[in-house]
Order: sequence, then structure tokens, then C-alpha cells
Amino acid sequence: MQRNIPRKIHIIGSVASGKTTLAKELSTKLGVPYYELDNVAWERNPGADRRRTDLEKRNYLNTIVRSESWIIEGVHNEEWVSGSFQHADLIIFLDINYSTRTYRIIKRYIFQKAGMEHANYQPTLKIFLKMFKWNKQFEERGKPNFF
Repeated sequence: MQRNIPRKIHIIGSVASGKTTLAKELSTKLGVPYYELDNVAWERNPGADRRRTDLEKRNYLNTIVRSESWIIEGVHNEEWVSGSFQHADLIIFLDINYSTRTYRIIKRYIFQKAGMEHANYQPTLKIFLKMFKWNKQFEERGKPNFF
């Protein structure tokens, strides 16, 4: 009897909920590539990142979604992301409590500044403070909107 293993997985949750960690682990175990929605929304450049236009984000994400297998992770649940939810075999919603996420934000920032953890962005005090705002916004608006 063959097990039905999902080949298209979308992981959603707040900042510091463990989305990237889970995506990496599943990617390794299932042999499926994973993609971070932040890297779809932003074109990463050595000098400075550039926010992609809505059309660019949609086109890039559609290329991923049309592939045979994928794991997509991110906090985004805006309209440009809806296709990935519609095509997913499995949607995983990480609902980690607020205080744990707050602790992880602080820990992540310290580790990134110490060079012990990689970041796709420049870990500045401004972004660190924004993460607390995004964490709260997800609790108040992001989570209810998703459901």
C-alpha cells in the first residue's frame, strides 16, 4: 500500500512561528524544494533589496505553483498568494502562542547580530521593532483574515 504524501505544501503562521524551520525539515525529508514568500515579495540584492511589484510577485509565485512539487512558507495571505493555497495538497497553519513568538523574535535578533544565524535581510533595530508590530498585527488581523 502506497502512502499518499503531499507534494504541494503551504505553511503559514506569524513571524517567529517556525515556518522556515519546518519548511527546511520537510524539504529535506520529502525531497521537495521550499520557497520563502519573503523572497518572492523581495528581490534580494547585495546592495539593497527591492520590493517586487504585485505583478512580479504573482508571476514569480505562479511559476513556483505550476511546478511538480513545492513547499511555500510565509506570513503572507494577501490576494497575490491565494493561488498557492488553492493548489496546495496540504496547508499547515502554525499557531504558536504570542509570548513564545515574542521570545523567538528577541532570540533571533541576538543570534543574527552575533552572526550565529543567517538572515535574508539586514537585521537592523528598525526591522527588529517592526517584527513586534507584525507579530501583534498577525494576532489581531492576520489570523482572523486567514480563517
